[in-house]
Order: sequence, then structure tokens, then C-alpha cells
Amino acid sequence: MESAVKEILFAVGENPQREGLLETPQRVAKMYEEILSSQRLSQFEEYKLFEIDPTKTDSTVLIKDIPFYSMCEHHMLPFFGKAHVAYIPQEGRIIGLSKIPRLVDYVSRKLSVQENVTHDIADILTEILNPKGVAVLVEGRHMCVEMRGVKKLSSLTKTSYFLGEFKENSEKRMEFLESL
Repeated sequence: MESAVKEILFAVGENPQREGLLETPQRVAKMYEEILSSQRLSQFEEYKLFEIDPTKTDSTVLIKDIPFYSMCEHHMLPFFGKAHVAYIPQEGRIIGLSKIPRLVDYVSRKLSVQENVTHDIADILTEILNPKGVAVLVEGRHMCVEMRGVKKLSSLTKTSYFLGEFKENSEKRMEFLESL
């Protein structure tokens, strides 16, 4: 990766041997390793499930305003924002609350598009928890929209995905959306 960064610096007319750029290839490699840390992982494993009284599982569990940072697979520029994730437990199975933000991190730390981030959060949560329903809404700002091309500063993209009761029951879906 370091040699590729040197090539990019050279290609844009820079001197990779210039004082301010000497350590840039190493820093960029380290940065990509961090922000794309899920790229080589095959599945999300940082969760723990718990059991509660199954008669108390009709309520929606919602964590909103989960910050995320990701990289657009089309331009390799950042997009970032907030994810809102809700589920309705089934048969007394719940997930540790801190694991939902970890899931958002896992999904967003790879090259992707916002639509896939939204679907992947819901699909993985459904796969590991088998809840009655899942709702995910992601709000993101895209540097490929703000820095280049149309250059529309602070524009916000919203994507949503509903499964189970949130897809089938408009009242549950509206309850989720109104709680945001």
C-alpha cells in the first residue's frame, strides 16, 4: 500500500521525497488499515445474546444517533453520519445494547455504499437474533457529493430498510420513524 501511495503522490505531481511527505505513505497505509478494518472479516462476531421473560418482548428496542464513518466504494471518499437501529425481540432473545453500535462499526468499516450499509445492518441483526422485526434508517453525508461532482455541501442522504413486523405493520414502522 505504501508504494501505491508513493505512486499516487508522483502521479498528482508531488515529490514523495519532499520533507512533508516522507512519512505520508506509512500514515495512509495505517489509516486505511484502521478505517477499513472489517474489509477482510467474513462475519460479525462481537455480540452476546441474552434471555429475558418471553412475555415482555413486544416492545421495540431502539438505539438511535449511532455515529458511523465509511468509505464509498465508487470514489474511495468518506461518507459519514448516524444510524438508527430498532428491533422487536422474539422468544425472549435480546442482544447486548453495546453490540448494536459495534455492528454498525463492523458494517461501515469497509468499502461500501450507504444502501448496503443500511441493508447489512438489518440483515446481520436478523441473522444473529431472529427478532420479530428490524428497522434501520441511516443518514449520511457523502464527500463524493460534497467535494467533487455536484459539490452540494451538507446534503443528507437517508436510506431505510424494514424487515418483519416493521415491514408488514405500518403502525410499527411509523412508531419507529416518529421516534427519530
